[in-house]
Amino acid sequence: MKIANRMENLSPSVTMAITALARDLKDQGKDILSFSAGEPDFNTPEVIKQSAIKAIQDGYTKYTAVEGIIETKQAIINKLKKDHNLEYQLDHIVVSNGAKHSLFNLFQLLIEKGDEVIIPAPYWVTYPEQVKYSDGVPVFIETDDSTEFKVTAQQVKDAITPKTKILLLNTPSNPTGAVYTRAELEEIGEVLKGTDILVFSDEMYEKIMYDGEKFTAAAEVSHDMFMRTVTINGLSKAVAMTGWRFGYIATPKTEIIKAMIKLQGQVTSNVNSITQHAAITALEGHADADIEMMRVEFEKRRNVAIESFNAIEGISCVKPQGAFYLFVNIKEVTPDSMKFAAELLEEKGVAVVPGLAFGTEGYFRFSFATDLASIEEGIRRIKDFVESK
Repeated sequence: MKIANRMENLSPSVTMAITALARDLKDQGKDILSFSAGEPDFNTPEVIKQSAIKAIQDGYTKYTAVEGIIETKQAIINKLKKDHNLEYQLDHIVVSNGAKHSLFNLFQLLIEKGDEVIIPAPYWVTYPEQVKYSDGVPVFIETDDSTEFKVTAQQVKDAITPKTKILLLNTPSNPTGAVYTRAELEEIGEVLKGTDILVFSDEMYEKIMYDGEKFTAAAEVSHDMFMRTVTINGLSKAVAMTGWRFGYIATPKTEIIKAMIKLQGQVTSNVNSITQHAAITALEGHADADIEMMRVEFEKRRNVAIESFNAIEGISCVKPQGAFYLFVNIKEVTPDSMKFAAELLEEKGVAVVPGLAFGTEGYFRFSFATDLASIEEGIRRIKDFVESK
């Protein structure tokens, strides 16, 4: 049997592979501390779980409209209006099985062979893989510590060609925690004026912000950006609903919405009906106190982790303004992040994700979405490892 050629361009997820390996080693009785998963260690808030239970009891267990039930879509519309003063209609929203599914659908319905997608690096591992699978061409813009891992408007301008179809932004960023300011998004928007380039804005971590900073959505900075932006979001990270599989897109371009409904209708159909009802509770703000509790705890962990890492000779880390990751610079120790991560796991039982997986060598990603005691012990082991080199 021959596997289809399209699969040859698709690489496995390094983050999921390392997380699975760490879990297997732990199951074998080995002393493993894993900082590889992009998943909150908190449970889903009780009020949301109770909404799901009520939905089951009330019989909401049937197929729904492919794009989601009206009540869920209206809750998304209300959330976007409340948080960002953005005006969407019911035919501007599609609910999918997580943001990853939303992105896959979008790339499949928009990209034709040879179309270019501009992706700032470091990037979430899934972005270029989905672009390539859709016969598109990822075009990377390199960033580093000096720019806090953010692209400039000039870099975007320089990367645009006649084949550019999409600019993909991720704010707050996985893996760096970088957050674009309103001014930075406005400058990027000015560069895009007069073009047909779409902006995909992945805002999954928008509720996880630090130091009193306010999140700015790409679509809210100007009318032009609103009209060209497809916002991708969900409830996995901020509301600890990873396993529920709930993502959505919002765009005023109804032709995209119609095409996405057609594609999704032939692949997965609707999102789990119970999840949709539970999502309303989260979107309406009934779990906001839980979200804030988690955010505060993440900020405490970030502060401890950043101070501890920057005290280790030979490595450094930029303080992230969002998400729950540190992107740790190990260039003075080794340029080979894969070798570093493999030896760290073997010698010290600590699992991190090599920067190479995110398109940027000389770094590793450290998730602080775990308890403080594990973070402190993990960094102590990393310190011992680095000092032994």
